[in-house]
Amino acid sequence: MFLALSILGCQPKEKSTAEDSPKKNEFENEPQKNVKDEARIRNIVFFGNSLTAGYGLDPREAFPALIQNKLDSLGLKYNVINAGLSGETTSGGNSRVDWVLNQKPDVFVLELGANDGLRGIPLEETRSNLQSIIDKVRKKNPEVEIVLAGMQIPPNMGPEYTAEFRTIFPDLAKTNNIALIPFLLDGVAGNPDLNQRDGIHPTVEGQVIVASNVWSVLGPLVE
Repeated sequence: MFLALSILGCQPKEKSTAEDSPKKNEFENEPQKNVKDEARIRNIVFFGNSLTAGYGLDPREAFPALIQNKLDSLGLKYNVINAGLSGETTSGGNSRVDWVLNQKPDVFVLELGANDGLRGIPLEETRSNLQSIIDKVRKKNPEVEIVLAGMQIPPNMGPEYTAEFRTIFPDLAKTNNIALIPFLLDGVAGNPDLNQRDGIHPTVEGQVIVASNVWSVLGPLVE
């Protein structure tokens, strides 16, 4: 009997059940990464102007960073790249996009046009530049998911310019069969409590609403 017990005592222990294992710390949300995990991580590039860059705020408070937090909380393996540049126009973006595409985006969120509208740039030029950016993104990766952020501007340039500017984004989304955020600043624009002193750029609270607007369209594409 002593010999039998000794032999049993030398056997490897069975794996503990889920009930026996210690509870995972609530801050340990991400599993340990290995080579296979890294291979599955995809890139989401936010390509835009100061609205994307988070003008006047810590970059961690801008909506792309909030989207990264949302993705992480859901355990979705995406890496957000903030390619926002303050003051960027569609023309500047069209010149810059080739370099940004080196980031190899799987999802490309295009947020440009507001600065064109505020400067009164001819509408056909804005439309042409946005189409060129879309074409370049698709040429680089035909499988990329493109999301276009719709924009509206104050009526400073006259009602006709303002109305036609608004139609650029849904028209391009339909023509190119891409996802559309109807109005990026919906619920934020015109509200002094949600914008900084310039009345244009969202506050921290405003960025939270912008992130929600983005997620309502982006979420179904990545979940």
